[in-house]
Amino acid sequence: MRCLAVAVLLATLVHRADAVPLSAPVKLVAGGAAPQFVRQDVQGHRVDLNAFHGKLVLLDFWASWCAPCIVEIPHLIDLQRRYGLQKFQVIGISMDDSPAALREAMNHFAFNYPVVLGDATFGMLYGGVFWLPKRFLIGPDGKILEIWNGELAPSVLERSLTVALKGH
Repeated sequence: MRCLAVAVLLATLVHRADAVPLSAPVKLVAGGAAPQFVRQDVQGHRVDLNAFHGKLVLLDFWASWCAPCIVEIPHLIDLQRRYGLQKFQVIGISMDDSPAALREAMNHFAFNYPVVLGDATFGMLYGGVFWLPKRFLIGPDGKILEIWNGELAPSVLERSLTVALKGH
């Protein structure tokens, strides 16, 4: 796991030699506000975090080369299918280096939630995404309820989701 974290960190730091230097990651904690973002998904649709205000949102940072991430995608698709009508929304943030890798993953899975392409700057906005998967459960009020790094048992995620849905 540490090797993966170091590899992702190095890849993030040397991503592009001509890129603007990155600032330090923002420190995010449960109870704090989730950083606002607007991105386009692969189909060109606007994905604005503010548009999901009033819903429970799960941000899932992943990549097509990350085995635990790929294992979790069918579970996230299932959660979106089962809880989507209960004011729940998954948003995928692909940390792949190219749109082509993301499109290939999109062709493999029948995503029922929006997926946008992230980058090092976007990762820094969310506390520094140095390992994958990384997930943020955001309450209807825009505050972070939970942050998970690395592999997560589907039952843990679902339990947190159902508790949060009952509480809001």
